[in-house]
Amino acid sequence: CLVGVANKLIHVSSQLRVSVSAFDCVHFSKQASKQADMSDSSPPEKRPRKKAASSESYRKAFTEVFQELRAELTQEDLRDSEISDGIAHLDEVLSYNVPGGKCNRGLMVVGSLCHLVGDRELTPTEEKKAMILGWCVEWLQAFFLVADDIMDRSKMRRGKPCWYCKEGVGMIAVNDALWIEGTIYKILKRHFREEPYYLSVMELFHETTYQTELGQTLDMLTSSPTSGHVDFSRFSTERYEAIVKYKTAYYSFYLPVALAMYMAGITDEGAHKTAKSILLVMGEYFQIQDDYLDCYGDPQVIGKVGTDIEENKCSWLVVQALKRASPEQRAILQENYARDDPACVQKVKGVYRELDMEGAFRAYEESSYHSLTEMMIDSSGSAASASLPKGMFLEYANRIYKRKS
Repeated sequence: CLVGVANKLIHVSSQLRVSVSAFDCVHFSKQASKQADMSDSSPPEKRPRKKAASSESYRKAFTEVFQELRAELTQEDLRDSEISDGIAHLDEVLSYNVPGGKCNRGLMVVGSLCHLVGDRELTPTEEKKAMILGWCVEWLQAFFLVADDIMDRSKMRRGKPCWYCKEGVGMIAVNDALWIEGTIYKILKRHFREEPYYLSVMELFHETTYQTELGQTLDMLTSSPTSGHVDFSRFSTERYEAIVKYKTAYYSFYLPVALAMYMAGITDEGAHKTAKSILLVMGEYFQIQDDYLDCYGDPQVIGKVGTDIEENKCSWLVVQALKRASPEQRAILQENYARDDPACVQKVKGVYRELDMEGAFRAYEESSYHSLTEMMIDSSGSAASASLPKGMFLEYANRIYKRKS
């Protein structure tokens, strides 16, 4: 029995190492999807793939849906002289802040639905509605990012100035962030009011927004210096995991998949609990990667300059460094962390080098990767997971494994 489990784990691990395009799932053959199940013993390179539209053409179709939604929200009101200047501003807010990212969260809605419907293809209407829900996730992220950049005093986002830093914007960006969120519910009402899953989707967006705002609160409370001094006693593993779960994992991983589950008619609480348990672990893994890239990533690749050290962030790197540091190294961190001074930042990074935090991250990455595969194996036999294709989780784990941006 143990040999069988070990062989299964090796097989799943080999699957996760196969490169999969972020768009493949949308046009992935149902036969191939089934063969991606962990019970399949055929080698990944021999599995049939459906003739697929190119990533470029699919991204173009997805982007066109954004333009349609933006026009729906603005074009009619632009003709009203009483509010036209405000609506013109909204148009600029949406165009600047909603598109421009990798759109992985939005595309996860479409990809997940494709996995969940089984052997058949999505109808054009289903695909369009999934794209709209995907853009609602991107809208929600834009709301979070505009607000987060103001609170963190960030300067760059996606390779361009943060919205509040853009000439002529300033603190109106606070209201703009709220306005971005408000337009989500206009989109949902217009396109999903008659759908049987409308209430579930609305509640999910509200609950996810609450969870993410809770996570942001925990982050801000932890990163705010006490009486002008860094308080490392608050930088615990438990606090870090809570921040990550609420601030990142729910909206980045569970929300897109749960939306697709509701579209597919999957309302069983057990199925949602199973999906959530796997996806929240993925979300933690994703955020730890972000923390690593903030320090070691190329700003030209990740689209921003890392500022976690200057901003006193409770990041994975500093939490782990504090566990490993000698009293002398801890004193250097205490004196230089949370200081907006390049020399201080370099001293912190010097301690990271001495502690080989890059190596610590690589070890964590491999360990977390294998923990994910074990979770998928352990959940595969439960009744609650019967409606959840294993290939769906495999694809998303593979997509973020050893990412560079």
